[in-house]
Amino acid sequence: MLSHWLEKLQMTDLNRVVDDPAVWAPIHGTAGTLNKTLPERFASDYDERLEATRQRLRPED
Repeated sequence: MLSHWLEKLQMTDLNRVVDDPAVWAPIHGTAGTLNKTLPERFASDYDERLEATRQRLRPED
């Protein structure tokens, strides 16, 4: 979930979201590390796994 969010964040204009450019390098570094250490990120059923995780983490009403 975090790796997906970080990837989306990197695809945006970081300047709009993160006002301190000193934070950009750690964001890119963390995202890269997660991509290297989470092979499920590239699994064929990744979208289904991501949605299942979202459902599990959402607070119940």
